[in-house]
Amino acid sequence: MLLKTLSNPFWGAMEQGVRDGADAAGVEYYLQAVESDQAAEPQLNVCTTMLERKPDVMITAAINSTNLLPCLKAATDAGIPVVDLDANLDHAIAEQAGVKIAFTIGSDNEAAGAKGADYVAERLGKDASGPVLVIEGLSGNITGQKRAQGFAKRLAEVAPGLKIAASLPGDWDRAKAATIANDTLTANPELQAIFAANDTMALGAVETVFAAGKGGAVVTVGVDGNVDAVEAIKAGRLDASVAQLPYLVGKQAVERVAKVLAGETVETFQYVDTVVLTKDVLEAGKEPLLQYVK
Repeated sequence: MLLKTLSNPFWGAMEQGVRDGADAAGVEYYLQAVESDQAAEPQLNVCTTMLERKPDVMITAAINSTNLLPCLKAATDAGIPVVDLDANLDHAIAEQAGVKIAFTIGSDNEAAGAKGADYVAERLGKDASGPVLVIEGLSGNITGQKRAQGFAKRLAEVAPGLKIAASLPGDWDRAKAATIANDTLTANPELQAIFAANDTMALGAVETVFAAGKGGAVVTVGVDGNVDAVEAIKAGRLDASVAQLPYLVGKQAVERVAKVLAGETVETFQYVDTVVLTKDVLEAGKEPLLQYVK
């Protein structure tokens, strides 16, 4: 199993799910990650090295849609099933490159973005108007693109008066997101909301919001539901996060790999539920999916 980076709590939670899933399924696993969400070339090098171990299956969370394709084609050529974690691979691009994907498992990223828009509309009202900032993920990464697209599409439907003033790549980076939020707030003092394609960027953006004296006035929403975001929501700083439940993704990925190796048919796309975390939801503690928020 090749993840992005364990320095991000999202992937740390997924590793925990992998460990528990492997125990439950009686599967032995070898897991590697790289130093950051942007280390595309190092991730390819690690992938190539991992293939030398001749695994029975290769599970990857690619940094973008293309960086691992040479390695995954080699896996396909060797008869090793490839599993796509968190919908980071574009199936059409992979097929053109000669990569056969056994299945993709993760959250529906477009739907996650839509849930973020629903929350913003609920907080501000469907008749609200004014500028909104979207902070995308790493340029060229399909996960961040789908989250941003899902948000923009739904926002136009549920609160058409809210207009996206800027949609810029934050590269999954907290400091860059903070800078983008600062620049956008300067240009748009009446900014109504910020949607960030992951929690790391949302936390950078919300610090800028509070530094500008607009805490509570600008609705800020992230995606992932990681431990840092949960603490920020409880503290009343971050408004919400669309939790992707990476623990459950990792656990179910390994459990379903056992079915692939047994020759059973599994669905090509398998989506894990998401849940919008707010202070009220966390304090009530009644949402069943909270048990998977790690």
